[in-house]
Amino acid sequence: MGLLGTIHKGKRPMPPRLVLYGTEGIGKSTFGAGAQGPIFVPTEDGLGEIDCHHFPLAESFEEVIEDLASLHKEPHDYQTVVLDSLDWLERLIWDQVCAEYGVKSIEKADGGYAKGYIHALTPWREVLTRLDALRNDRGMVIILIAHAKVEKFEDPESAAYDRYSPRLHKHATALVTEWADAVLFATRKFRTETEDAGFNRTRTIAAPLGKDGGERIIRTIGSPACIAKNRYSLPGELPLSWDALVAAMSAATSTTTSEGANPNG
Repeated sequence: MGLLGTIHKGKRPMPPRLVLYGTEGIGKSTFGAGAQGPIFVPTEDGLGEIDCHHFPLAESFEEVIEDLASLHKEPHDYQTVVLDSLDWLERLIWDQVCAEYGVKSIEKADGGYAKGYIHALTPWREVLTRLDALRNDRGMVIILIAHAKVEKFEDPESAAYDRYSPRLHKHATALVTEWADAVLFATRKFRTETEDAGFNRTRTIAAPLGKDGGERIIRTIGSPACIAKNRYSLPGELPLSWDALVAAMSAATSTTTSEGANPNG
């Protein structure tokens, strides 16, 4: 068979690879626990109040790899793997790189000059490769959870501005966000109000929409405010829940399928 015989035709639906990041306490881990048949690989101690199945807290990069390897080779009924969280995994990766080069700081690895961050991409790629194996061979959904940070973005087309991004080094952020099928930013919905500041002045304040400090949502499309993307034609904003995301993905798939149907049968 020649190479032309190996060409795939049409769509090939696969379990999604998702990155969900946001501020502390907004419900990122709860989102992961709401997925179908989840098993957590924890790199930080934050699952105490969440009813879920999880491995023991990983305290080294090797332990994370062992957890992922066991999910790949051992029999189980889990359908989703949740890695919680990426920014704590990055610390384990940096420890791994430091141990390899006999230094105490990632900044000093291989003589410094930011080489340590480049070397850290090798273990990052190993993690992503093992996650892909779980997706491709075991049909598992991948959810990667991270905290958020505010970074200054130097936009070549306008003035620099602040935006939210995953709390990772820029090289790791670029690698993980390119790999993922969707990068989702979890936040709260606010409205702005003007109030009297005295002395004939006013000021603008942010007021929450809904209860409990503001409606919790996920943003699925990038903007000057945050890094986000998706390959599923999702609405720009969804409630922060697994069921809402699955419903939106199903609706988008149905719409795409109907639009692509042959009107002549």
